[in-house]
Amino acid sequence: MSIVYTCRHCGHVIGEINETMVDTNALGWNKLTNEEKKEMIHYNSNGDVHIQAICENCEESLGHHPEYHELDYFIQ
Repeated sequence: MSIVYTCRHCGHVIGEINETMVDTNALGWNKLTNEEKKEMIHYNSNGDVHIQAICENCEESLGHHPEYHELDYFIQ
């Protein structure tokens, strides 16, 4: 099983965890609302989990351009 973190804006793979057992509370999933979990966490049929997060570069861009928060995608 892999847990793959991908930037929701640019698609860059932020990181990957390859473990057979993972404590999701240690990853902070328990702090997400049900709506956030539905938006961010996607399960594949092979057992892999894909997490949509924000990479450092996109986070920096959002910091410089707060109006980008209104957009689903701001990188073309």
